[in-house]
Amino acid sequence: MIRVALADDQALVRAGLRALLATEDGIEVVGEAADGDEAVAVVARERPDVVLMDVRMPGTDGLEATRRIVADDTLSDVRVVVLTTFELDEYVFEALRAGAAGFLLKDVEPAELVRAVRVVAAGESLLSPSVTRRVVERFADTRASTAPAAGLLDELTEREAEVVALVGAGLSNHEIADRLVISPATARTHVSRSMLKVAARDRAQLVVFAYEAGLVAPGRTA
Repeated sequence: MIRVALADDQALVRAGLRALLATEDGIEVVGEAADGDEAVAVVARERPDVVLMDVRMPGTDGLEATRRIVADDTLSDVRVVVLTTFELDEYVFEALRAGAAGFLLKDVEPAELVRAVRVVAAGESLLSPSVTRRVVERFADTRASTAPAAGLLDELTEREAEVVALVGAGLSNHEIADRLVISPATARTHVSRSMLKVAARDRAQLVVFAYEAGLVAPGRTA
């Protein structure tokens, strides 16, 4: 059973999400919250598999709530998906940096939302690399590479750094394999090891790391 928590300041939105998910086999809504503080409390109490988190809420917003959830080691199995009205909302970039597993537009088709919940619950990143890249590029061009991210580059082998740069450029594992003339399994291994070394929770966060470490810049691969 996939356990889901809903965080949105609009009761009507929460009711709609609950009604939609209630019709699906293997999914149950275990809690609701109207702001970030309440969302953190609900997640700590219920330990859901997935949180659908609105980013713009009064008081403590979804971004801060996501940071708190991700920072709590006891909640390491909880996956946060941020909900936004606009695809290139700057909060999306910050949420990905904070460790969110991806994002959904609020006008997403019902079937796509249900699929997203199942994908994230299975441990996958919700975003395709190319979509993640577009979000990151939109906001990374106003930010210099950060010292913590750059320092972690020393943890990567030369090949791993090359692979991370290609992940940041939006390539899939198969495309990375073709580019480097290696097997897809080897590409997948390099990606997994790199994620462990830089403490990236998923592929979306690895893309953010690639930008912050200076491996890629908007529009080009370093």
